[in-house]
Amino acid sequence: MSIPFDDFMKVDIRIGTIIDAQDFPEARKPAFKLFIDFGEEIGQKKSSAQITKNYSREELIGKQVMAVVNFEPRQIGPFMSEVLTLGVPDDDGEVMLMQPSANVPNGGRLY
Repeated sequence: MSIPFDDFMKVDIRIGTIIDAQDFPEARKPAFKLFIDFGEEIGQKKSSAQITKNYSREELIGKQVMAVVNFEPRQIGPFMSEVLTLGVPDDDGEVMLMQPSANVPNGGRLY
């Protein structure tokens, strides 16, 4: 299915740096609560991410990730997820985060 380019431009995908990662025992599937800094314009946002198979909390701190920042917030158990952190499946179907090959300024928009 094709979509018009203008529809793609409505999706706001930005780079941010994970500043905190916490266990999320209330989630149905193993997940972390991520706190991501998207820079001055957007600020800090929260995300629930099912990435516990490939990442530890400690290694997530300071990692830059891509996320959709303009979806409506979504209630995940007792946690309000404000952005959708992006990833792709590895050979086992587990999430690998989308990230730049070098550090870039927080808040940069995908184009």
